[in-house]
Amino acid sequence: MKLILTQEVTGLGGPGDVVEVKDGYGRNYLVPQGVAIRWTRGGEKTVESIKAARSARSVRDLGHAQEVKAKLEAQTVNVSVKAGESGRLFGAVTVAEIASALSATTGESVDKRTIAVDHAVRSLGAHQVTVRLHDEVVATVSLNVVKA
Repeated sequence: MKLILTQEVTGLGGPGDVVEVKDGYGRNYLVPQGVAIRWTRGGEKTVESIKAARSARSVRDLGHAQEVKAKLEAQTVNVSVKAGESGRLFGAVTVAEIASALSATTGESVDKRTIAVDHAVRSLGAHQVTVRLHDEVVATVSLNVVKA
């Protein structure tokens, strides 16, 4: 089955990529989740618009990505959340909260879709998250979750 990705899918591709996947994976997961649409001949305009939007919000080039990586890795980012007495959070820290904290701390806009969290952040303290800034540049950011 041929699909056009509308969002980043790890191991498959990025927005605007035309990929060939097994029918069940496309029909039962990718299309219902909204991360892909069916490929059609008229879909070329869609591919172009998705790629244009992707390039507009992505980091300009490799050199700029290296600068942003240096800024992100140089600082520890604090995220304040509601927590109980034992330090356990009410829920988990979302990638949207992490993205807004990164943007506020560094002054660089970070898209939430580029942030990868290995495990759900559900406790106070230090955690590590990765941010894919460019195809070749990945930053590891120190995240400090504090009680609000």
